[in-house]
Amino acid sequence: MANANVRVRFCPSPTGNPHVGLVRTALFNWAFARHTGGTFVFRIEDTDAARDSEESYVQLLDSLRWLGFDWDEGPEVGGPHAPYRQSQRMDLYKDVAKKLLDGGYAYHCYCTTEELDARREAARAAGKPSGYDGHCRDLTAEQVAAYEAEGRTPIVRFRMPDEPITFTDLVRGELTFTPENVPDYGIVRANGAPLYTLVNPVDDALMEITHVLRGEDLLSSTPRQIALYKALIELGVAKAVPEFGHLPYVMGEGNKKLSKRDPQSSLNLYRERGFLPEGLLNYLSLLGWSLAPDRDIFSIDEMVAAFDIADVNPNPARFDLKKAESINADHIRLLDVKDFTERCRPWLKAPSAPWAPEDFDEAKWQAIAPHAQTRVKVLSEITDNVDFLFLPEPVFDEASWTKAMKEGSDALLTTARAKLFQADWSSPESLKDAVLAAGEEHGLKLGKAQAPVRVAVTGRTVGLPLFESLQVLGKEKTIARIDAALVKLAA
Repeated sequence: MANANVRVRFCPSPTGNPHVGLVRTALFNWAFARHTGGTFVFRIEDTDAARDSEESYVQLLDSLRWLGFDWDEGPEVGGPHAPYRQSQRMDLYKDVAKKLLDGGYAYHCYCTTEELDARREAARAAGKPSGYDGHCRDLTAEQVAAYEAEGRTPIVRFRMPDEPITFTDLVRGELTFTPENVPDYGIVRANGAPLYTLVNPVDDALMEITHVLRGEDLLSSTPRQIALYKALIELGVAKAVPEFGHLPYVMGEGNKKLSKRDPQSSLNLYRERGFLPEGLLNYLSLLGWSLAPDRDIFSIDEMVAAFDIADVNPNPARFDLKKAESINADHIRLLDVKDFTERCRPWLKAPSAPWAPEDFDEAKWQAIAPHAQTRVKVLSEITDNVDFLFLPEPVFDEASWTKAMKEGSDALLTTARAKLFQADWSSPESLKDAVLAAGEEHGLKLGKAQAPVRVAVTGRTVGLPLFESLQVLGKEKTIARIDAALVKLAA
């Protein structure tokens, strides 16, 4: 489906932390552009000075880079339609608003908020649509003069056509909106500041966007934008009305739409926990799309090769953290071991790591990494899995201690110590045989016999493969920890 004429855009506002719903929108736009050989435009919608921040803007760019997205036009890349920040395009919006007014496509509205509220309430009481009633659509010069004399400052409203608007949504099929459900709407505030309802479609028009792929929550604004596009075409500002595709809601707990305020929606949370970009993107792609009915794990390149907006499911998609972690774990397993060891370093070397920096042993890390790679779901779990190697002594989880140290554990540990002391430490199998033999002497199978040894040496009942862990820790420290556990049991 190669089509170099395809132009899509991703246009977030720099407010707060990026959230996973936003990333899913970026992913589908980026994949569609890359699949078709088209252009991916990154644009910043920063006209809300009260909410937008430079910190969020920098974080947005950093997040997109971390995820592996590249953009053909946009901040720091440039392009033929620069600038790509709305705050730097105000003169363009002012010019288009004037053309709409001069052409009769828009008009000044002098209604106060109180008047609008009163008329809306009356419409609701009468069982009628409560949108704007067109009060200022056709004011006479005398009426305008009277409002001006009162000192009223008007907003600018777009004049919607008195006919149904029908379009074919790329995800949802043909949709029709009737005039009573799409009233005239504001495009410029009384202070002259342009509203999202104007700047978003104007930028799409000037940047020649061909496909608008965005969240379902914006579906109700689409007929308004289509009418505005048609006016812009007649004014020579736009070339065509883009095609629209509205992506399904991402639902959170209790089947409510995942909001920016939900903790699990924050992209930073997943990054800090050690999700791989490829694992997170793989999971987010499944929120409304699939590569094949029987295949959940795939690379971003495989997604790009197969992605078609027509295959997006319009039904809401539920964000399932356990499934996200499971898919991320699969991607961790797919990494080259060397790559895995390097990706873990931010956690191993972090000031929050539970061991002193000088106690970190690179050789031990390299030796244990292949075994750790098979266990962790997210990279931040690495410290809990390997801390026994770098701490002077294990940190005992008292619940684990109580669970593992049953009656007779002291006798078992004494026997296991003796057999481990005599074992061949060049082989994990030899260490396994030693513990197995100790268990047999006490009438225990391997699973029961190794539990006290694991807790004595690592402090936990679960963790990395035990005998490989003992080998990496080394004979001297293993024996010393068993001795310490025997002292603790005797106390």
